Amino acid sequence: MKPLLIFITTLFSKPKTLKPMDNVSFSDIEINLLNGKPLNLSKYKGKHVLFVNVASKCGFTSQYKDLQKLYDTYQDTLVVIGVPCNQFGNQEPGGPREIESFCEVNYGVTFPITEKINTKGIQQHSLYQWLTQKRRNGVKNSSVKWNFQKYLVGPNGELIDFYYSMTSPTSSKITKHLKQ
Repeated sequence: MKPLLIFITTLFSKPKTLKPMDNVSFSDIEINLLNGKPLNLSKYKGKHVLFVNVASKCGFTSQYKDLQKLYDTYQDTLVVIGVPCNQFGNQEPGGPREIESFCEVNYGVTFPITEKINTKGIQQHSLYQWLTQKRRNGVKNSSVKWNFQKYLVGPNGELIDFYYSMTSPTSSKITKHLKQ
């Protein structure tokens, strides 16, 4: 291509624009708790955050027990956040009150539980867009395969890694990051 043509093409081409979330940090993402109140993720700066898409009627639901144990053990340096999702086998059909009651009564859950969201697909929540897209989290791409997939975010808001449903919440794959 001739230099003049390159100059003219560059001059009149549209600049690349960022999609709305491409430059958003983890702590800027908006999500609500089950009760509808906003959950300010920036308040967890300095702590690890483990996001888990949860469901009350799943074969992995018993992981709530280990999630609570993990939260109790590392609560000075970690917050566990349950994220209800009904996209996998319709295994989280309940509304906010049913979800909250189920978690408290059956597993004594005291860690935060968010509103029910989509973790994949065209209506994927911005939190999971950030967790699953390298262009947003700066680390890696992933896709949510099933309920109880886990995403660990570090104290400075950086994605550390993700863990499939089969990984126990108390696995050394996760806890090794919390002991540092």
